[in-house]
Amino acid sequence: MNRSEPTGFTPLFPKYSEVRQLLPILVGVPRSQVTSLTSELIRISGTPQQPLDWTNPDEWIPARLHGSDRELALRVWNDSDHVVNPRHMRGVYYFINRRGLLLTDAAGIYYPSDSYDAFLEDELNLVRKLDEAEGIPQLLGMLATRTSARFGELMPEWMDFTKSVSNYKSESAIRSLLRFRLGNLIERDLISREGSTYTISSLGVNLATGTGSEISGKSSPLVAVTKAIRDFNSEQVSILRSSLLNMKPYKFEHLIRDLLEAMGYEDVVVTKESGDRGVDVVATVQFGITTITEVVQVKRHQGTISRPTIDQLRGALPYHNAIRGTIITPVTFSSGCAEAALFLGAAPISLIDGNRLEELLVEHEIGIRKRPAPLYEVDVDLFSDDDDEVVNDEMLAAGS
Repeated sequence: MNRSEPTGFTPLFPKYSEVRQLLPILVGVPRSQVTSLTSELIRISGTPQQPLDWTNPDEWIPARLHGSDRELALRVWNDSDHVVNPRHMRGVYYFINRRGLLLTDAAGIYYPSDSYDAFLEDELNLVRKLDEAEGIPQLLGMLATRTSARFGELMPEWMDFTKSVSNYKSESAIRSLLRFRLGNLIERDLISREGSTYTISSLGVNLATGTGSEISGKSSPLVAVTKAIRDFNSEQVSILRSSLLNMKPYKFEHLIRDLLEAMGYEDVVVTKESGDRGVDVVATVQFGITTITEVVQVKRHQGTISRPTIDQLRGALPYHNAIRGTIITPVTFSSGCAEAALFLGAAPISLIDGNRLEELLVEHEIGIRKRPAPLYEVDVDLFSDDDDEVVNDEMLAAGS
């Protein structure tokens, strides 16, 4: 196989900015010297009982490496403007070799391939080709059909896809492939991350839907359907957001009750308007073998929620024999609320703002419904000529 056209996914898939930093540094370096450094760093990786700190290469390189290994590590660290930590360069190195950005001469010395300059200049066709080889368009397509998604929501579809196109079979390996690719996409502004939720950007949608180009294996009708689904879902979430802000307070409280029940809370009760000491919903939840009471204050009004609201709810906990509370709002919290919610020595208060509330409502289908839209796609492999060869081989085997 041509070294410049390898197949399969790159483990420890790197950020492209790190690849562009490392590429010029390795030109003229013997391949054996690079493999020596990566092998030595694996050897001295430490143990769970005695982990090593790798955060400051200026300290650990002279302390742990010697000879040519130290020389190359310092060069990588300094010449990359302290972007590429040699401890974490394995993924970058794998990618450079797997995708043929550097080649070796008869003496084993690295020199630029035909793709070298194009990658450094972020040439669109080459980057698209590399992305396709690493499953990037497919991953973006999974995100494009959702308004937003958590890691765990992406895993089933990503696992099915990965198993169908690669030799990776274990869940842990496939999770790693997904995690590193999400990091690559975030750096390129193709997706964004807030907490544990990933959202595709307009730039990512263009790449996923093949705007300005065709994606390998994707027909234009499917591209149009994918984009239409995402646009429709985004519109529905916008309508949901507006509806939350305009709900009557008592209806909003009952919506939160339905959400808590869908999340596994029990004995969920909306309190009466008077005598609740600022508490709108009371519920119990199972933590391991312990059942605890949690109180919820619902703030459905315009404007930012400030710290006094947290203090008020915390003060009401003893009246309901509760050890924790939650504030749920369709708007936002002020900057000091996060610190006050987890104040040392005080009862914890969870904060659910508008974005998180929308995610929970969509996840549990409260106030919004998921409508199945089956798509049929011909199994082209079933009709390929290669199958005739398989049948002939089986017939020969049966007659032997």
